[in-house]
This record gives sequence, structure tokens and C-alpha cells, in this order.
Amino acid sequence: MKSLEINVNLRKNTGKKPTKELRKQSIVPCVMYGGKEVLYFSASENDFRHLIYSPNVFLVKLNIDGKKYEAVLKEIQFHPVTDKPIHMDFVEVHADKEVVVSLPITVTGSSVGIKAGGKLRQRKRYLKVKGLIKDFPETLEIDITDLNIGDAIKVSQLNFKNLELLDPKLSMVVGVTTSRVAKGMEAGEAGVIATAEVAAEGAEKPAADAEKEK
Repeated sequence: MKSLEINVNLRKNTGKKPTKELRKQSIVPCVMYGGKEVLYFSASENDFRHLIYSPNVFLVKLNIDGKKYEAVLKEIQFHPVTDKPIHMDFVEVHADKEVVVSLPITVTGSSVGIKAGGKLRQRKRYLKVKGLIKDFPETLEIDITDLNIGDAIKVSQLNFKNLELLDPKLSMVVGVTTSRVAKGMEAGEAGVIATAEVAAEGAEKPAADAEKEK
């Protein structure tokens, strides 16, 4: 799993007014759960650009006023008009504690069905997996070499070492369709790109904290 180090500043004031002032300065207020205590911090929008504008999922190494923590990004809130990040939630991770992460999929191989004129239909671009942080790869590789026209790979057919797949077992991940079917499906569906989401097992956001920063 790729890692990214970010230097951030601990927030002493967490009410609505201080949070609003940070945003005016293009500083993103953040919070981290999952550790011994809830930590509030902030950093410039620019410091988060590689984390936000990337298809990759990162193990984030946060340097909070000299103290280092490892975390994964759980949620980003964007401004409805400017589309700028206005709040970010992180979950602290530990070497001996399982975490849930949505990892990106990489399709490998040259499908016999595509060679015969079929078209690749990828229904999922991320899969939700559970495991120890040390066992997470950068991407989940799925080999489509043996897929013929009309074939598909479902979640139940996949297996990754030391990882538990949490998506519905009957969900289709990738398949090969005839060109005519593929064109019809594309015409009737809007493209959707999944956003990485993460949540540590058992780590829930306290309702009081959620209300305080809205």
C-alpha cells in the first residue's frame, strides 16, 4: 500500500467560528478517530492535493506538531459550489487491528472475448476489503485472460491473501459483453467512479463532534 506523509497543525479551537476562519484561508479542518483520543488538526488545501486528487488509496503518515500517527482517509466533504475540500475525517490505524478500506482494482491480461470482438465492462473500480494494514496491496489485480464473451467475474470468485472481501458476493466486478450490448448499456447508464472510503472496525464518529463542526 502506498504511503504519504503530511505535516499538519493541531487545532485548539474547534467550534463553528474558528472552523469557518480556517476555510477562508484555504485551510482544511480535519479530525481523526480510532486512537486513544479524538484529534483535531488542519493543513493547507495544497498539502492534501496528492491524497484527494488521486485514484490511489494511501496509508497517511500524519505529523501532528511533532507526533506521528498512521491513518487512512475515511471521508471528504466538498463545498457544493466551489468543489473545494471543506472537511476531512481520518481513522487512525494500528499494526495489530484490522481496518476496512476500499482498494482500487487493476485489470490484467488480454481477454479471449475481447480478442473475438467483445467489449470489457467493468462494473466496480474499487472493492471493500478488511484486513491488517500490512497486508493491503496498492491495487487488487484481477486477471481477465480467460473471460470470453458473456463471461463475468463476481466478488465470490475472487480471493486475495489475508484479505476479506466485504462487497456482496453476487456483485459483478468485470465482464465481457458483445459490442452491441455494451453500447446499449453505455447509452442508458451514467458513468460512476467510486470514491475510496475507509472505516476502522469499531471506530464510530461521536454525534457531538459531528454536530459541533457543521
